[in-house]
Amino acid sequence: MARVDTINEAEHPELAELIAKLRGGRRGRLINIYRLLLHSPAITESWFELVGAVRWQTELDGALREIVIIRVALLNQVEYVLRAHEPYALEEGLSQEQHDAIGAWERSSLFSASQRAALAYTDAMTRDIRVPQPVSDELKRHFRERQIVELSVLIGVYNMHTRVLQALEIDPEPATGG
Repeated sequence: MARVDTINEAEHPELAELIAKLRGGRRGRLINIYRLLLHSPAITESWFELVGAVRWQTELDGALREIVIIRVALLNQVEYVLRAHEPYALEEGLSQEQHDAIGAWERSSLFSASQRAALAYTDAMTRDIRVPQPVSDELKRHFRERQIVELSVLIGVYNMHTRVLQALEIDPEPATGG
């Protein structure tokens, strides 16, 4: 159970416009992270815009984006994000085998050289914060500067996301997508 109560939208008509925006960007659903963040409407809206930008408004390939998000969730042990992003990963073209191998990507042959470079970068940013030069050099072999910036922000945002979820113990969405 979350450490902070979630907002019951029926009790907060003043949030109706923001809630409609959130639902519009989440396939009609008001997910638990937003139910909780609604305690601070300005932060909720900023969070929504930032997460939307790093997921939908970059040059990054959708499959790569989901691989990185899932890897951050695995490293930070956040079930909420793992559950939420498996369907997105499969929609973006990852096979179930690739999805299942993200946790042990170093021993897997299922990932391309560019995906492997991004995964190594994700691991360095998430585990150590400082990225070793060889990891950065390999990333530069596969990605343009804009993509490296977008990848860095994506990793940073999902580290923020997973840490907030963990700190506040936000409950994962029900399996039915509730």
